[in-house]
Amino acid sequence: MPADLTHIISKIKSLFERESFPAKAILVREGKIAQRVYYIEQGIVRIWFNHDGKEVTFQFLFEGEFISSFESLLSKAASWYTIETIEPVVAYSISIEEFYQKMENFPHVKDFYHQYIHNRMLVYQKLFISRIKDSPEERYHELLEQFPEIIRRVPQHYIASYLGITSVSLSRIRNRR
Repeated sequence: MPADLTHIISKIKSLFERESFPAKAILVREGKIAQRVYYIEQGIVRIWFNHDGKEVTFQFLFEGEFISSFESLLSKAASWYTIETIEPVVAYSISIEEFYQKMENFPHVKDFYHQYIHNRMLVYQKLFISRIKDSPEERYHELLEQFPEIIRRVPQHYIASYLGITSVSLSRIRNRR
């Protein structure tokens, strides 16, 4: 991490409250308005939504990432998805109201937030296009190449859900390698 980014993260963390969560803890529940913004210091969270009674995972976030429901953060609307810890997580959090107040009082927080949102939108756009144009096998190989940490640390059934396939199909793809 570049020195200037380390300094900004350190300042942001000093404004947040440190918390620990066990595995399977819900940070934001689908259909509810998110109350907090989190910075993950240690651990993994997954973002998923319910589709006809089935959990569909669409993102994993690791150490050094911020997380909340963008719907709640930007428009005070109910979250379209659930944010859940996969393993024990240590995170720094702040209420959404306090976060907006800090952005007004600390320009570096606001600048960092805007850059972070910009980068997240690019990630979401790439994910969206990949879901349309790439096969599950192509998505798996891209995941393996670009995000090997997911393959190493995330349970297979969550990876299968993320790829839009069953665990059996994922096993077949992995065996073909």
